[in-house]
Amino acid sequence: MSKTPIDTIYGNLKGLKPSQIKQLQRLYHQRLPGDRFTTAEFAQRLAAIATEIDQPLCTYINRRGQVIRVGVGTPRQTQIPPLELPRYGAERLCGIRCIATKLKSEPPKESSLTAMVRQRLDALVVLTLTGTGKLKRGGGATGYVQEVYMAHLLPQPEPNSDNELYWSVSSPMSLDVLTKQDFLSLVEGLEAEFRREYIAQQVDIDRDRAIVVGLQSDRESQQQFEDNLAELMRLVNTAGGEVLYVIRQKRARPDTQTVVGTGKVQEIALKVQTLGANLVVFDRELSPAQVRNLEVQFGVRVVDRTEVILDIFAQRARSGAGKLQVELAQLEYMLPRLTGRGEAMSRLGGGIGTRGPGETKLETERRSIQKRIARLQREVNQLQAHRSRMRQQRQKQEIPTVAIVGYTNAGKSTLINALTNAEVYTADQLFATLDPTTRRLPVPDAVTGEPQTILLTDTVGFIQELPPPLIDAFRATLEEVTEADALLHVVDLSHPAWENQIRSVMQILGEMPVAPGPILIAFNKLDRVDSDTLAKAREEYPLTVFISASQRLGLETLRQKLGQLVHYADSDIYVEKHG
Repeated sequence: MSKTPIDTIYGNLKGLKPSQIKQLQRLYHQRLPGDRFTTAEFAQRLAAIATEIDQPLCTYINRRGQVIRVGVGTPRQTQIPPLELPRYGAERLCGIRCIATKLKSEPPKESSLTAMVRQRLDALVVLTLTGTGKLKRGGGATGYVQEVYMAHLLPQPEPNSDNELYWSVSSPMSLDVLTKQDFLSLVEGLEAEFRREYIAQQVDIDRDRAIVVGLQSDRESQQQFEDNLAELMRLVNTAGGEVLYVIRQKRARPDTQTVVGTGKVQEIALKVQTLGANLVVFDRELSPAQVRNLEVQFGVRVVDRTEVILDIFAQRARSGAGKLQVELAQLEYMLPRLTGRGEAMSRLGGGIGTRGPGETKLETERRSIQKRIARLQREVNQLQAHRSRMRQQRQKQEIPTVAIVGYTNAGKSTLINALTNAEVYTADQLFATLDPTTRRLPVPDAVTGEPQTILLTDTVGFIQELPPPLIDAFRATLEEVTEADALLHVVDLSHPAWENQIRSVMQILGEMPVAPGPILIAFNKLDRVDSDTLAKAREEYPLTVFISASQRLGLETLRQKLGQLVHYADSDIYVEKHG
């Protein structure tokens, strides 16, 4: 916990007299027994001050009995910011209890209990008061505590359950009863329960425990929103994280400061603490200011969809060229986001958003990073020139080239393996392969039927709203698409959002600086498709080919279609319906 001046009083000090502020400052010099919630003397002193200033009062005390924070206001108004709290895990409490006063004789409100959960306090003691307060000469206090409530956390509820109870609140009791209770026994018992719960979940400490947040705008249908959210969850899993909970909100437009509304920020912060999350992932790109504001609220790392994709690319890049392009994309994306993270939110600690060739550069001086970006840009330009020369050599040999494009996880690498025995890495993951692979493939000539050779290139998978840093950094790879004689667009027909995926790929292709050649659509994973979906695809795309790369179905028909595709690539005869 960060050090603060010993006499700092937090909260609303407006209207307080200098003598009253001094009384509050003296509370820092009080010392309580470590095994008791409070003493009668300390509680009565708080009651006297609170009734004199006619405002609620909160004191925060560590397990050594030291007062470490004094605030004027409710537990919610005076709570300790997450970044100033001690580091603790889901199996522990934070080691701080709050003794609060309440001017009405009633149990603590939900806002105060929520503040207890957010801070993961050892306990919350609420002293309800009566009478008009005055301090005795010499520092003693008259009795004003009417009754006392004590609240503490419960072991975390099941994720995504409807009835979630995070706390237990005692019946009203007298101050004398409270002062005789063993505080340390309660805390040790609670932490033992939390520890058992934590171990029972078999938490993998090497995996990020993420809360996913989705914001639905007015321009987005419910189905599109759910599809995007499901894709983000797959991205988090692919990056090596575990999605603990999903939070949704519908707003006309994102909040400029925190993306979601104030109430939803509180809900997310609550889930972070109760579920033991160490990462919050948003479904849209966040501004640097939004990331900083949210991390202050949550006390854990906050990343957006783009950063998750960059992290996956960092893990998947194998070749020197791929690593080079990933590093460039990471640095260009992270450069404006370095300010304000501070030591607490350091990106060098590991996890989603921290990996890759550029991770050791992220918190160096901005000028050094800019120099690094400039050098990487030159190297990417050289890579681009090298690949251009390679393409020119292939073109001199007059060998037609076909680039395989498609949405990520559509089965492109499986297909090139099935056609050419290329042994490209495949997995049921998003962006399983990044580096382009080119192989020769014999196909029948469209006129003579004689075998001819074409070059088949597997390219990086597309995704909707592909992050601009990736488009820029991977332009040398994507030029394999624009320089190809024709394109083979592989579509996962078994995916519920296959139509949206087609539109996303066609949109990205339409934004290429050079218009790509003719396109053949191949509907893949035929073995997993129901009859209604198959009929709809046949009706809307009559000129396509239907295959199952994993089961090697329809591959001979695909070869014939590829022969036709490259034969008519230079004419307007071969036109596909792909819009």
